[in-house]
Amino acid sequence: EIAQGIAPEARVVYVDNDPIVLVHARALLTSTPQGRTAYLDADLRDPSMIINAAELRETLDLEKPVALSLNAILHFVVDDDDVAGIVAGLVAGLPTRSYLVLSHITPEMNPATAEQVTRRYEAAGIPLKARTAEQISGIITAAGCTLVEPGVVPIALWRPEEEPDAEQRAVWLLGAVARVS
Repeated sequence: EIAQGIAPEARVVYVDNDPIVLVHARALLTSTPQGRTAYLDADLRDPSMIINAAELRETLDLEKPVALSLNAILHFVVDDDDVAGIVAGLVAGLPTRSYLVLSHITPEMNPATAEQVTRRYEAAGIPLKARTAEQISGIITAAGCTLVEPGVVPIALWRPEEEPDAEQRAVWLLGAVARVS
């Protein structure tokens, strides 16, 4: 909706493996006449399935640069699931000059809050892994991407139009944009 509000010809593939999200996506994901929107029922931990999915290939032109948005998702991928390998697998399927955009929970700004959030998710049976800016940078560079300035920073500091206030700076998410080489 947002992408096509700015660029009506935008093509978007939304990936999730939650059955409830699937129901909502089918009801809510519509497209502009100039663009295209698709939903792919897949698990992030299987990047080859995502990259090779018919829905993705029918919707996106992988001969042209695309943006891969991994916002607020990678912290649900624990180290045993090889988060760096997952990102590298997704990026490997993208054309050069594409971009990787991500946000990720970090313990760096507020360790107590990050620990509390992690415990709550784990108590609900959902693993969560907060990572540092250095760890996130490592995941990005291991995928063969080059960070765009200002790098991995608190999301409120990623090229703000206005100076962020104290509440915006207290957010415990890091954000980054990187170019696929």
